[in-house]
Amino acid sequence: MTEYKLMKGNEAMAEAALIAGCRYYYAYPITPQNEVVAYMAKNMPRVNGTFIQAESELAAASMVMGSAASGGRAMTSSSSPGITLKQESISYMAGAELPCVIANIMRGGPGLGGIAGAQGDYFQATRGGGHGDYRTIVLAPDNAQELADFTVEAFDLADEYRTPVIILADGYLGQMSEPVVLPKPTGKTFEKPWAVTGAKDRKQNIIVSLLLHPENVLELHNLHLQEKYERITQKIRRYETYKTEDADWLLAAYGTSARIAQKAVDKLREDGIKAGLFRPTCLWPFPDRELAECASHCTRLLTVEMSHGQMVEDVKLAVNGAIEVDFYGRAGGALPTVKDIIARIKNYEHSEFTHVQAS
Repeated sequence: MTEYKLMKGNEAMAEAALIAGCRYYYAYPITPQNEVVAYMAKNMPRVNGTFIQAESELAAASMVMGSAASGGRAMTSSSSPGITLKQESISYMAGAELPCVIANIMRGGPGLGGIAGAQGDYFQATRGGGHGDYRTIVLAPDNAQELADFTVEAFDLADEYRTPVIILADGYLGQMSEPVVLPKPTGKTFEKPWAVTGAKDRKQNIIVSLLLHPENVLELHNLHLQEKYERITQKIRRYETYKTEDADWLLAAYGTSARIAQKAVDKLREDGIKAGLFRPTCLWPFPDRELAECASHCTRLLTVEMSHGQMVEDVKLAVNGAIEVDFYGRAGGALPTVKDIIARIKNYEHSEFTHVQAS
């Protein structure tokens, strides 16, 4: 019999990290992800792990760097402005190819903003929020179950590709309580001959991202990283579709926005408008080819976000002008509504019909 537990999204993610073998967790409190910090403080001793509430966000990320360099599974979490403060270390870990998991339970911004959930950190996560030419894998859950499942996967992806992996969820998902079936460990193991574990009977390992020779060292390292990112792009293609087979209108959304958009699809269908939903569950690499294919038989596409328009740029790049892309967004912690999504689509359909009749 399946055993469900009622858990907040933040707590489900934290327990999944323990299940995945995370034994090093460092963070600094910030709403709306504080349940992760509290859960890890209470439960890390249960698995003989290490928890430290650091003196700052940068210190926490730097501690992750050290544990990752020693071959341990390490994690930090924060919310929007806290993730901004971690960017120096995230860039360093990408450059040094250190695997780790970073959770961003997004809040409204810019600046300190507010504590309500938002999606304004898409650019920061998918473009590499720190300096240099780097990328991080970005997973995008839309419920507490996926927060748990994706966390277990995130640790495996981080080790497989030697890269930081970001779990990008908004504050509503982190605070929402839902039934969760806790995932099981995948059982995957990863050799780490590069780790700094003491060189008693082998060649010394040096992990660094300071490479001072431009052409024959740093540029070659950058080319190596780009080749890795290309492999990731070819292999990781994650998305879900909902009622898209015969859709005329295609909605694109992730996270809480996707949950709202799915309800709008059902309501539109009841009103005779064939709508469908494309939900990327990995934001980098973005499933551009798959979205383009899904949109190829649609007449119009609406991107729904809890921001003033960020993922919409990847949507436009994916369809490459083949169909018109509209946008509807709310920001600062405000939520898109089913009613407003439906009104946006019906108003467009009415204006198009009127235009055709008049011509």
